Amino acid sequence: MNRHGTQIAKCGLAVLSVFSMGLMAPVQHVQAQVQSIYNTALPSVIRVAIRPFNNPFAPILYVQTIGFEEYCEDVLPNEWVPSWNQQALEAGAVAIKMFAWYYTLHPTTENGWTYDVDNTVNYQKFVYLSGTPATDAAVRNTWNVVYTPNNGEILPLEYRSGWPGSANWTFVGSNVMSQWGSEYWGSVANLTYPQILNLYYPVYTLKFI
Repeated sequence: MNRHGTQIAKCGLAVLSVFSMGLMAPVQHVQAQVQSIYNTALPSVIRVAIRPFNNPFAPILYVQTIGFEEYCEDVLPNEWVPSWNQQALEAGAVAIKMFAWYYTLHPTTENGWTYDVDNTVNYQKFVYLSGTPATDAAVRNTWNVVYTPNNGEILPLEYRSGWPGSANWTFVGSNVMSQWGSEYWGSVANLTYPQILNLYYPVYTLKFI
């Protein structure tokens, strides 16, 4: 046996002797820290991969770095309808912000480009400088609001279109918000945006930052 082998054997015997004496310290498993609103700051910018014509299958042309609040303002009118009830827009603004915040913490590299989100429905539809007075106000009115599990973990608030003129009961309690459903509950049922969010994400909590 070579020199290194002998040393390994001696080390092995030493370990066995410690085990036999019951002196081996217990193994401690270190858990990754949860990224939460308590240890993670709201982003100041976000990197958006731009695909031509907002085509989710098109190659990336470039990556645009934009202010995080401006990004949310340029997404909301393209995911929610600006003429919808203001409470529906504010529910949408919170969902868009939480979705984007999560992905700034989980960037992607594709064909040499590193980005947080792209400008298509792969993530959220983004059109530069497309904000409207109503949707910009919804973003501003909810900017200090987050919607998270009780531990404050930053998770994406998923949403889907749903069906016009309907309560979209299929989505209620599913942790996926219906965009058309938010409009129904805001305009027909006169729910506030926290109430709308609670319909879809019942185990989440409204918090202020």
